[in-house]
Amino acid sequence: MGRATTKSDMITAAISNYEKLNVLISELTEEELSTSFDFTADDKKKEAHWGRDKNLRDVLIHLYEWHQLLLNWAQANRNGENKPFIPKPYNWKTYGDMNVQFWKKHQGTPLEEAKEMLKKSHEDVLTLTETFSNEELFSKGVYKWVGGSTLGSYFVSVTASHYDWAIKKLKAHKKNCMK
Repeated sequence: MGRATTKSDMITAAISNYEKLNVLISELTEEELSTSFDFTADDKKKEAHWGRDKNLRDVLIHLYEWHQLLLNWAQANRNGENKPFIPKPYNWKTYGDMNVQFWKKHQGTPLEEAKEMLKKSHEDVLTLTETFSNEELFSKGVYKWVGGSTLGSYFVSVTASHYDWAIKKLKAHKKNCMK
């Protein structure tokens, strides 16, 4: 399935990829859970996140924090507060630094807590999704605060697409553990 362009497809993709992620997590062995992520041997994995996240908790917290960005941004703007998606002092050029701050913030968060936080935030995002019409989500120009994109593209990015990112990272880790 390509990137969702309707509310129905978006919700289906979010739920489906979330379930795939959870199945993959449930299949991780004790060795895979206890082995730190290390992608340094793969020349193709140069993006900062390959070096940032060291374990499953880090990946789940990343997803959770991006859910929070969406939830806070949408709620604030619906309430008339002109708030950017990426909070100050960060922007789309420096959001990598923001991701590092998320990582640092949660180094003491236990894995089980991270799982529960993600579960709740996933449900909260789906609940928020239901409050918008298909047109509000996928027509440009409906909300000034969304800019030149569609609101739905933000929802897709922080759910289905981000879950797919996490799945790829976990599969790469599993593969590394087999070596």
